Amino acid sequence: MSITYKHIVAGLSLAFGGLAGAQAATLTISCGNNAADVEFCGKFAEEWGQKNGHTVKMYTPPASTTDNLALLRQQFAAKSSDLDVIMIDVVWPGVIKDHLVDLKKYSKGVEKDHFPAIVANNTVDGKLLGMPWFTDAGLLFYRKDLLAKHGVKVPQTWEELAAGAKKIQDAERAASPDFQGFVFQAKAYEGLTCDALEWVVSYGGGTVIDAKGNITINNPQAAKALDAAASWIGTIAPSGVLNYGEEDARGVWQNGKAAFMRNWPYAWSLGQAADSPIKDKIGVAALPAGTGPGAKKAATLGGWQLAVNKYSKNVDAAAALALYMSSAEIQKKRAVGGSYNPTIPALYKDADVAKANPFMVELLDVFTNAAARPATATGLKYPEVSNAFWDATHDVLSKKTTGAESVKKLEAKLKQIKKAKW
Repeated sequence: MSITYKHIVAGLSLAFGGLAGAQAATLTISCGNNAADVEFCGKFAEEWGQKNGHTVKMYTPPASTTDNLALLRQQFAAKSSDLDVIMIDVVWPGVIKDHLVDLKKYSKGVEKDHFPAIVANNTVDGKLLGMPWFTDAGLLFYRKDLLAKHGVKVPQTWEELAAGAKKIQDAERAASPDFQGFVFQAKAYEGLTCDALEWVVSYGGGTVIDAKGNITINNPQAAKALDAAASWIGTIAPSGVLNYGEEDARGVWQNGKAAFMRNWPYAWSLGQAADSPIKDKIGVAALPAGTGPGAKKAATLGGWQLAVNKYSKNVDAAAALALYMSSAEIQKKRAVGGSYNPTIPALYKDADVAKANPFMVELLDVFTNAAARPATATGLKYPEVSNAFWDATHDVLSKKTTGAESVKKLEAKLKQIKKAKW
């Protein structure tokens, strides 16, 4: 796929504030790409710009994290100053470390207020390359009303989910022929790596590559996990799910056309919006466990950071904006209004945050114990590793191969990528 800057800069661009003397700067901040991202990034950047006499423009990146990273790498190769504050995925610091500003000289130690594991993730070679912005973990969303109507309990295992989803789907299709049991992310991109890691870990199949850099994916439980997911396609999930990203799944779910959905926490506030067909009908739970040796509930660690482009013409102002946007004040507003999980532990004890997002407090252990993708162990080679994993998974979901054959081929592919070392 050919990606150009022009391709996505046609996103939302807002100019804010008045200029204040010679120190006034024009900055561009990268926000997310869904409606909540636009609302709960742009207006806070506007506040900061107006207060400090700067002009702030908002840039909307591609919806696919894979395309987003590819575009950023093109920009970095050209030493482009078009972006000042960049929203980066939790798995990117080691991949783009050479192009980001060390924020330690600006942070004045405020990073100590955030989850230590996230700060450690964002620290490469002793440099703080990103301020924690929000954390994420995969969750199971379900229709409370439909589970009650059809006598289905919140599933504790993937087998229970498949059975419950099939029961509700078959009954609901009498009135709604396109109703689905379960929707998730199965397109061949980074989102599938997240979903597939949850399946593999939940079946006791390891984390693809362990913390020491050993390739562990070729095992019976990992194969079993992929085969289980493949069995959902065409039974409780539409074949079209093979092309679904986060927003595709949410679109089906929020229109009242699915019983269960795997997605990130942001889907809660959108589903609870006044015009949502499923408002007040949504339940949130930990994702189910697999079966067999080592089976457990698992969620992939997600989340985004705010980094400063080394090639920015206004590094100092960009760093100030990044610190303002990641502050406790703004993280609370984003949590209450947009259901973005804070990276500051103290906010999970805040009454306003708990009232707006009860699942955040109830499922705090899901977020604090989420499974990390093997980005730290593989460093600069992580994008190749992830690509190989999502391709191998997509082949199983598409019924082109079996779980056992796929993990064996994936092991060989990862050995090629690793060569002497990560």
